[in-house]
Amino acid sequence: MAESAAASSVSHDELAALKRIGLDGGLSGRAKVSCSGLAERLDASAQTASRRLQRLDEAGLLDREMLADGQLVTLTDAGVTALRREYADYRRLFEDGATLSLNGTVTSGMGEGRHYISLSGYMRQFRERLGYEPFPGTLNVELTAESVRSRGEMDALETGTTRIDGWEDGDRTFGPATCYAARVDADTNSYEGAHVIVPDRTHHDETQLELIAPVKLRDELGLDDGDTLTVRLGGEDA
Repeated sequence: MAESAAASSVSHDELAALKRIGLDGGLSGRAKVSCSGLAERLDASAQTASRRLQRLDEAGLLDREMLADGQLVTLTDAGVTALRREYADYRRLFEDGATLSLNGTVTSGMGEGRHYISLSGYMRQFRERLGYEPFPGTLNVELTAESVRSRGEMDALETGTTRIDGWEDGDRTFGPATCYAARVDADTNSYEGAHVIVPDRTHHDETQLELIAPVKLRDELGLDDGDTLTVRLGGEDA
């Protein structure tokens, strides 16, 4: 994903600068920052602080407006995602069984999930690694704004994560994906044993989530377009 690539292109020192800017107000709005002031907080030189700001800007993790006596800085969505990923790592260090909940509404997809999931190269791996053959189709979920920002924490999940390898069929190459064990809660109904599937290459943006299961989740949970639900991740079966 683009945001993951942006975060991985910066160093730990640059992420520390990003965190400092967030703490100074750049997470919720525009923070006024000077290189000398940031340098003092980071125990670094003003030149080093300036380089870190430039690198964060180039990586798309913050936006800057230059002023005569400093700059106004705010974290981008990618910057917020990068900090959430760091937060998720610390949760795994200090909290046993840390989970992630994502909220959204059911929406109709374009039917591509049905085609790709049914391909033999994927279906064989689903049977071997997930323990079931998915219903031929995905449940599409449009995430809330808050959950879009939180979904970056998925990258830090280890429990309940299964890798699906890419494969070739003649001249065509099909890309890899990652499956995350999930429980789906909708109104008074709940289903355990589903998976969020995230292809390495996808036309979906960060607002969209796709789920697979051995059953048709719409029928199992009585869902229609526009219904709200919660997807819980982070356990063997979430």
